[in-house]
Amino acid sequence: MFLIVAKVAFFFLRPSNVILFLVLGGAVLLLFRWRRTGTTLVVVGALLMLACGLGPVGNMLFLALESRFPKVAEVVTPPTGIVVLGGAVDTIRTERHGQVALAESAERVTAAVALARRFPEARIILSGGQVAIFPGTVQEADAMVTLMASLGIHSRRPVLENRSQNTWQNAVYSLDLAKPQPGERWLLVTSAFHMPRAIGVFRKAGWTGIEAYPVDYRSTSDHLGFTSVSRGLRFTDIAVREWIGLAAYYLTGRTDSLLPGPDGAGK
Repeated sequence: MFLIVAKVAFFFLRPSNVILFLVLGGAVLLLFRWRRTGTTLVVVGALLMLACGLGPVGNMLFLALESRFPKVAEVVTPPTGIVVLGGAVDTIRTERHGQVALAESAERVTAAVALARRFPEARIILSGGQVAIFPGTVQEADAMVTLMASLGIHSRRPVLENRSQNTWQNAVYSLDLAKPQPGERWLLVTSAFHMPRAIGVFRKAGWTGIEAYPVDYRSTSDHLGFTSVSRGLRFTDIAVREWIGLAAYYLTGRTDSLLPGPDGAGK
């Protein structure tokens, strides 16, 4: 139920959809001679499209999230284990075409493969179920292990957590599988923009010794705008969804701060 409510709510909150609703609503009002209100809505929609599509909005929202945890240049001490969050595989296309189809956050699993090769003794947990409203038969963790096997990681090595539908369940179900002991170090692999919420949730779930290993960076430092409206709107949609997720998790008690940071910063 939570999955359906979240997806339906974001349909109406998605910036690209809000812009469309404003422009269409304004156009309808213009047809019925409410010119002032209609013109206002169309102009506001057009300005938002410029700001989000070609302007700096999406990039700035990503920068605030991705700069929260420092990039890990090199892991020196072998970790006890590695937790990889879903988002790297498109389960719908995977099922439809019969081969693993990578999603936008594919770097989560490719980075995990590199870590697994470097630390052959480290335990691996792949966490991800089916997050579509109308689910198919392919669970993301199952697809990830298939992909990792094709890249040289034995399929029996990872432990699969394939029930989760959100970040909170990622943490709770993975914790139950790993049963981390005091003094153990676990690397959490997920997109840099998703790391604040993920770390906050894992801490709240009671996982000690969890360390951020952010990948899949989206923001740029050389320019603030985008070269196409579609790319800018897509980036803005993703970033706004993450900020909404942070607020929702904080308000429902699934994290201890609105923007979790290293060593509990942000409380």
